[in-house]
Amino acid sequence: MAAQRVVEVPKAAKQTSRVRVAVRLRPYMVKQDDKGEGACVRGLDSQTLEIINWRNATETLQYQFDAFHDEQATQQEVFLSSVKPILPHILKGQNASVFAYGPTGAGKTHTMLGGPEQPGVIPRAVREVFNLVKAKEKEDNAWDYSISMSYLEIYNEKVLDLLCPSAQDLPIREDKDRNILIPGLTNTPLTSFSDFHTQFLPASLNRTTASTKLNQRSSRSHAVLLIKVVRTQRAVQQRVQTGKLYLVDLAGSEDNRRTGNKGIRLKESGAINLSLFTLSKVVDALSTGGGGSGRVPYRDSKLTRLLQDSLGGSAHSVMITNIAPEYTYYFDTYTALNFAAKSKQVINKPFVRETVTTPSVQVAVKRSREEQEAVGSGEPQKKRLNVRKKTDPEEPIAPAQLHSSTDPSVLSRLMALEKLLMGTPVKERLKLHREIQELKEKQKEFESNAKTLEVSGNATTGKVTDSRLAGDSPLFRMHLPPLQRKQTTAARSKKQQAVVSPLHVVQLCPVVKKPPTCPKKEKLQVHSELPDGKENVTAVGWESHLDKLVLDQSKHKILQVLNLGTLKDLKGLQQIGDKKAKLILGWREIHGSFTQLEDLTQIEGITTKRLSSFIKANILSTMGT
Repeated sequence: MAAQRVVEVPKAAKQTSRVRVAVRLRPYMVKQDDKGEGACVRGLDSQTLEIINWRNATETLQYQFDAFHDEQATQQEVFLSSVKPILPHILKGQNASVFAYGPTGAGKTHTMLGGPEQPGVIPRAVREVFNLVKAKEKEDNAWDYSISMSYLEIYNEKVLDLLCPSAQDLPIREDKDRNILIPGLTNTPLTSFSDFHTQFLPASLNRTTASTKLNQRSSRSHAVLLIKVVRTQRAVQQRVQTGKLYLVDLAGSEDNRRTGNKGIRLKESGAINLSLFTLSKVVDALSTGGGGSGRVPYRDSKLTRLLQDSLGGSAHSVMITNIAPEYTYYFDTYTALNFAAKSKQVINKPFVRETVTTPSVQVAVKRSREEQEAVGSGEPQKKRLNVRKKTDPEEPIAPAQLHSSTDPSVLSRLMALEKLLMGTPVKERLKLHREIQELKEKQKEFESNAKTLEVSGNATTGKVTDSRLAGDSPLFRMHLPPLQRKQTTAARSKKQQAVVSPLHVVQLCPVVKKPPTCPKKEKLQVHSELPDGKENVTAVGWESHLDKLVLDQSKHKILQVLNLGTLKDLKGLQQIGDKKAKLILGWREIHGSFTQLEDLTQIEGITTKRLSSFIKANILSTMGT
């Protein structure tokens, strides 16, 4: 079912657009159905589906959405019916958003990314944006278009850049117009779809994925692709419209009892479920009317903060809910359908993001307004006359000063034309631009006439002015010494009395250094004489007291415990608690055995300083035993 376009209404009435919800059913997989119970959900038509009631197996619950895609639906059908209708809004300066929601293993990433033979929503949507821009450029040459992209992921409540990967957590900010911004996020310009393809594929490999019992390649983060389209009008009065397209692939909610998550996987699952729980609270608040008066918890999670424009904001939003038919996923499917039903009640208020700049006309009119005020009030001229009379009452006034270089009628006409330009269509603006050019020529004539009058006036009074500038006036012939402030002898004496020699302070109050109270932390010093007779002092640590063979054997024993030890064995090491022991097991599960003790610095919370303290504590404890 095609999305409903928002009909343009007068500015007094606000436009509204409901979040459109489409449900896609994944094909039935025998591997996921151990008991052979069959499917728990099925479609009735293109908009309605039913699921078995878990309270009474003889009853079914029906849901109706904007679109329902069954197991036979292709990627092209999903894109054409649910995503393509909202894309033209981007070229009008409005925002659009498409995000996939559902449990893990339901097919969200397949819907958004797809494969080489069956591309998903993201490549199809970007290709369609380029096609729309090309069609607009052929129809109307009055606009210039530019397209750019940004790609990020939210992993463990950290916003990470996928185009330029780094460990830096990017902040999420909001400007004065309540637009969500991410300072430091890479924004890459695009010229064609092939350019996007070369940028997007390597960035997609940077996304965090892992294997679980339910999904061999499970997304461990929320991925957000931002496509920005900026169009600028080719006119004196430049109009700039900015439209953004958010394409979001959410990580799936997980039941850790079925996924078998441990260690790092368990921590990732907790962060995913927490952000999705906050997303459900936001939808609950918006669907019950809380967006008008009550608090909407956008700031409780980085995901909801980023989707603030998509849910209850100013974007045309489409949510594709992916569900699985097996009974193993029954409660996940049931929860996803209820969430989709509430999301259908969320109302957005899209508007056009446009800025207008008129550099040439604004500068001319601003200057003309100032001159018109000067002519109308007469105060600046009176002030100038009074100043000239005070400096030299006998000096004649140039006639050019009594005439203004502008004409009030021309200025008033220029201001009237500026107001007309703001509300006239493109075709009628050509006539107004011609009239503005004629008025500017008249303005130049008035300025040239004023200059001729000024030159003729200076011809009569040029001697007086030149003589004053040259310094021939009696006022400038006086050779007086420059004024200088003399210092009194009393001030000098006071300053000299206030100076105290530091040598007397040292002699009266000698500083006595106390010996260190903690001899354990004091390092040994080895003194060696240099050829020049100077001493070379070098610090030697605690390792110098031990035999090198004993030291290597102790480090080897610690490395064996790290690679082969159980959770209890790891907790038996010095400075290793339950949390760090689990992180070590998770790291070992992903990367394999530790090759050296310095690899511990790759684990969260273990710095080089803590590593040296850990090695020292464990070696000394083994030697003490």
